[in-house]
Amino acid sequence: MHYVYVLFSENSQQNYVGYTLDLKQRFEDHNNGKSKYTSKFRPWKLSHYSAFADKYKALEFEKYLKSSSGKAFMRKRLI
Repeated sequence: MHYVYVLFSENSQQNYVGYTLDLKQRFEDHNNGKSKYTSKFRPWKLSHYSAFADKYKALEFEKYLKSSSGKAFMRKRLI
């Protein structure tokens, strides 16, 4: 499965949108400081994830969530 996920940082009140094949491992990596961008905003909580059978649909959804209209959708419907 292909996962698109939304993380929430309680310390900085920020969201992070990402894509992965292994959601559990990727979440642990974010909280263990293995991601350069997200390490300074730890700890993270998993707010939402969506599973896709098709890689390209997942990547399209990730790209959408990172757009301005996708951010509005995410705030209103997902988190």
